[in-house]
Amino acid sequence: MSDAPAGRAALKLEHERNKLHKRLCRLVGQAIGDFRMIEPGDRVMVCMSGGKDSYALLDLLRTLRERAPVPFELVAVNLDQKQPGFPEHVLPEYLRSTGVPFRIEEQDTYSIVKRVIPEGRTMCSLCSRLRRGILYRVADELGATKIALGHHRDDILETFFLNLFHGGMLKGMPPKLVSDDGRHVVIRPLAYVKEADLVAYADWRAFPIIPCTLCGSQENLKRAEAKRMLRDWEKRHPGRVDSVFSALTRVVPSHLMDRDLFDFAGLAPTGVPDASGDIAFDVDRVFEAPPPAVPTAIDAGAIPVRRRAAADAVATTTPSTAEDPR
Repeated sequence: MSDAPAGRAALKLEHERNKLHKRLCRLVGQAIGDFRMIEPGDRVMVCMSGGKDSYALLDLLRTLRERAPVPFELVAVNLDQKQPGFPEHVLPEYLRSTGVPFRIEEQDTYSIVKRVIPEGRTMCSLCSRLRRGILYRVADELGATKIALGHHRDDILETFFLNLFHGGMLKGMPPKLVSDDGRHVVIRPLAYVKEADLVAYADWRAFPIIPCTLCGSQENLKRAEAKRMLRDWEKRHPGRVDSVFSALTRVVPSHLMDRDLFDFAGLAPTGVPDASGDIAFDVDRVFEAPPPAVPTAIDAGAIPVRRRAAADAVATTTPSTAEDPR
């Protein structure tokens, strides 16, 4: 009898983990399909940093490759930037266990960044430029047709607000783009995935996480501020972050002010009603709607006849059956 609670807890944990894996596979598959990230015959170079996101990306792509209706290859690449204390054995050992072909590229970008960037200044910009150039070269050498990065939904939102607050632009982090050298397609299959889910997935899968002593050790970064803002919103206003992310997929250029995206100068009345036209003199009903009422009790009389009959049947169920959590 003493083992029963532990057994139920183990079954519940297994159930939650299965749900998490299915959700992640569904979201990654949806992003790949929505943006045509992977096509038949692609050789996808998965960039491995040793962090939770890139581990999860490779793991999920391996699963999807087995189920995908189109054939594609995976090759993992890690850039060893010669950071002091970097455990060089961790990633090769892990990648060998997966059976995925891999390459460890050794380039001492750490010394360059430390020499060029003054103490106390953020190193992200120079580090990313150096890393990007090296990875593009490696992609050419490996014959990769796509370069997969592990950025997730939270990264995309943080980048959007960084550009909004500090760059004066409505610009995010696209799920798919052509590289700045014009020769590579970069994809972000985790674009729809929340970071919290990746944290839980990495904990379950026990990935051998390698901390970054460049980015990860720097405090007070603008990105960290954006992350805190989003977490605070999620706590105080549940659903707000989801709404902002959804807005990135529903842009209305005619209702912004970018003259390159919409021909305001050539705008003229057509005399034809337009259901999506401006309602300049009206208040949007979305902002006038009262908050939904919180029900305090269920009125049995409000249940439709068929549902009420079912509810009555449940009410007459014997206590031993009704209270069985299984």
